Amino acid sequence: MKNSSRFIVVTGGPGSGKTTLIEALRASGFATSPEAGRGIIQDQQAIDGPALPWRNPGLFAELMLSWELRSYSAAKAKSGPVFFDRGIPDTVGYLRLSGLAVPAHMLEAARQHRYRPQIFITPPWPDIFKQDAERRQTWEEAERTHAVMVETYSGFGYELVTLPRAPVGGRVRFILAQIGVSAPQTCP
Repeated sequence: MKNSSRFIVVTGGPGSGKTTLIEALRASGFATSPEAGRGIIQDQQAIDGPALPWRNPGLFAELMLSWELRSYSAAKAKSGPVFFDRGIPDTVGYLRLSGLAVPAHMLEAARQHRYRPQIFITPPWPDIFKQDAERRQTWEEAERTHAVMVETYSGFGYELVTLPRAPVGGRVRFILAQIGVSAPQTCP
């Protein structure tokens, strides 16, 4: 199986259940790659760094791209499906959402580093949306992020598959059925 076929992205707006889903897949024994944005924000807050989205969105995007490229390279060493909490095109979408120009090298990275043609997208879900120390976006920003991710991934030629608003176990089983992988006994 080619890397692009086994590299599976879950994307969408903030607070729509992506990370919870990725954690459930990890707990079920699948290889996963964590979200860049949250990790960068945590690291930058710990050192009072400049690469925070509310301080320097361009620098934040560069760090996200670097993180995603590293995650993509690390995933090559793993066997079987690898589930990504966002992918390289999310960085392009973030800049578009922020009203910033997208540098040519980011577009090229998204063109060169391909994922499975079907991208799973979590729709905005008001019942589970909440803000926290890293997620400062409003509900309206979450809806706009979802729309930009649909546009961005579609623009890179991906087919978007909307995940059902269902408990995490149902979402896990939905994804596994879509990619033709049996759910392990430990699946929620």
